[in-house]
Amino acid sequence: MLSVEFLLTSLIVVLIPGTGVVFTVSTGLALGRRASFYASVGCTLGIVPHLLATVLGLAAVMHTSALAFQVLKYAGAAYLFYLAIATWRDRSAFETQAVHGASAASLVTKALLLNILNPKLTIFFLAFLPQFVRPGTLSPLLQFLGLSAVFMAMTFVVFVLYGLLAHAFRRAVIESPRVQTWLRRSFAGAFAGLGAQLAFSER
Repeated sequence: MLSVEFLLTSLIVVLIPGTGVVFTVSTGLALGRRASFYASVGCTLGIVPHLLATVLGLAAVMHTSALAFQVLKYAGAAYLFYLAIATWRDRSAFETQAVHGASAASLVTKALLLNILNPKLTIFFLAFLPQFVRPGTLSPLLQFLGLSAVFMAMTFVVFVLYGLLAHAFRRAVIESPRVQTWLRRSFAGAFAGLGAQLAFSER
């Protein structure tokens, strides 16, 4: 049974801007709501490996293994720096584009990698979700998977809303090349900042 504490805590966690939110909003501004939808799908799917790692006990291994944590951490930081450079160097206008096929797959893949390469998510789920599994329950794994599904659904809905808000802001962006440049550089700086934070972070 879901508790109010779990729902409120999950909502707060999901609403806090992180790499996934930055990517979804920047995608919504640059390519529109359909593209932000695919970004939301990728970010949500990127949670699955971390949940599975928690269920299988790999999170505990990563928590105790400095090498495993460091490797994944620096891979994630490198990917964030790559996104920062790509965003900074992009000179295309914020235009409405049809997103189909390869473009949709590319957006989902980028968002997926963004969350997969963040080792803090695995540690987070190891510390967060088990707190809301009722002690003495007959099927703790089933309850854990249910909580995970609710958390993923909340993540998806919130990220879609972030994308829609970004899409609604598109008109002002499209009409001003100066605003486009400022926003592009701001997002590039955000990705670089998040990458640096991840690279220099402890467990």
